[in-house]
Amino acid sequence: MYNHAPADYVCPFCRNISTGESDHPLEIIHRSEDVFVKMNPRWWPRNPGSVLVVPTQHHENVFDLPVELAIPIHSAVRDTALAMKAAFGCEGVSTRQHNEPAGNQDVWHYHVHVFPRFPDDGLYGSTAELASEIDLRRTANLLRSRWPT
Repeated sequence: MYNHAPADYVCPFCRNISTGESDHPLEIIHRSEDVFVKMNPRWWPRNPGSVLVVPTQHHENVFDLPVELAIPIHSAVRDTALAMKAAFGCEGVSTRQHNEPAGNQDVWHYHVHVFPRFPDDGLYGSTAELASEIDLRRTANLLRSRWPT
């Protein structure tokens, strides 16, 4: 319906989910039948530790997403936010979800970004950088240790 992925698109999230392969270090925080939660390898300077919540089934965007996945996806977003508050002591959490080229979508698989937030952190005015493998692993371990049960 509102799809933009090229015909030969190889989805990086589907590859992460099915094979565990990635172009960047892959640190999984949580996985269920419906949802895959992983560290985002791109971090914003004053918001390290951002996370991606991804449905395990391929759906390109919000227009394709079956409504029954809303509960497991947003439950994982909530659990991620709780883990961030406990692990980082952040004063807030922001979520972002992009659809279609004009909406800044750059991976053609629905996903929700979850960011730890701090006063005057300038998240929306900064640019992401690749995190080191060591920082990704350390932060993933911390979030996993604080994951709500």
